Amino acid sequence: MDSITTAGLWDRLTGIQPEPELWLVIATGVVALAAVAPRPVWRISRNAITIAHEGGHGLFALLTGRRLDGIRLHSDTSGVTVSRGRPTGLGMVLTAAAGYTAPSLLGLGGAALLSAHRITLLLWAATALLVAMLVMIRNAYGLLTVVLTGAGFVLVSWLAPAEVQAMFAYGVVWFLLLGGVRPVFELQAKRRNGGAPDSDADQLGRLTHVHPVVWLLMFHAVALCSLIGGGRWLLAL
Repeated sequence: MDSITTAGLWDRLTGIQPEPELWLVIATGVVALAAVAPRPVWRISRNAITIAHEGGHGLFALLTGRRLDGIRLHSDTSGVTVSRGRPTGLGMVLTAAAGYTAPSLLGLGGAALLSAHRITLLLWAATALLVAMLVMIRNAYGLLTVVLTGAGFVLVSWLAPAEVQAMFAYGVVWFLLLGGVRPVFELQAKRRNGGAPDSDADQLGRLTHVHPVVWLLMFHAVALCSLIGGGRWLLAL
């Protein structure tokens, strides 16, 4: 029974799902845009982008051999990832650069999976990433945010019909692609007004002796190129 169950789960994970109608892909993109563009809605939905942002910091801290002490997510949609290791060097640079690029790159990876009709694999991979992140959360609000987000993925993955899974998966990927663009413009505006003196771009400037504006331009390039490339994959252009 266990082997049959395991085989069934593996088949479900690696199986190919039907491609949704174009109207559904467009509709989920419009819904995602509505979650990003209006400021009142963005104040809430930005929490999901913060999860991806801080998760990017945490993932690259581990990949580069740093010790990840914990992640905190706050109700104002800010977050902090604390890691230990060399205060300079490539590992620190990659860790600092991973935050603003993570949502867009996750969206691009998700778009690649959806273009290959791997909807179930996308949903389960996202759930696994959220579970892995959960053990590193160090405050109650962050714990609540990640648990609720993960619960949504679990419920859709296991209980929802295929059509709902497709809508949810495409909506999530569109949201990551679109939501990865706005924070960079917000950071640019803050820096223009003298705010965010210790932003990721400023930290990278100090680490690399490259002006923070160059890093901002890199963040913009990653976000916009991911949106264009991911959008083409989603729309099968």
